[in-house]
Amino acid sequence: MRRLLAALLLLASFALPALAVQPDEVLGDPVLESRARAISAELRCMVCQNQSIDDSDAPLARDLRLIVRERLKAGDSDRQVMDFMVARYGEFVLLRPVMSWRNALLWAAPVLVLVLGALAAFFGLKRRRAVAPQRLSADEEARFKKLLAEGEGAPPESR
Repeated sequence: MRRLLAALLLLASFALPALAVQPDEVLGDPVLESRARAISAELRCMVCQNQSIDDSDAPLARDLRLIVRERLKAGDSDRQVMDFMVARYGEFVLLRPVMSWRNALLWAAPVLVLVLGALAAFFGLKRRRAVAPQRLSADEEARFKKLLAEGEGAPPESR
């Protein structure tokens, strides 16, 4: 039982988030450090792409965290640090990009695809309903009934 409990505790420790910020990166001023952590949580790691630089342990993420801390120690505001990073790496560095005319199509694409799909389904169903099923002519109906009657009299193996 103790081994099972020890194994479960070991597995649970792997489920905890990894702390990527190294002790030598941490600023002495707790206010500046909390600002640095907040900014780092908003910046994308270029290597991991869906992790913030605060969560990533990639070497590039470490370099970006150090740049953020250097800029804060130099007296930059949070906005100035973010603007510096965007100027240097582009809007891709932001985990939550801002809405602008340059990326409006990316923001609108899901809605456009949904609307176009709904329109295609609507007009497809409308066209399908417009095509009425064709009735058999009198000759075709008589021939069909004759074939049915012949099929009913045939032995089961030939059906």
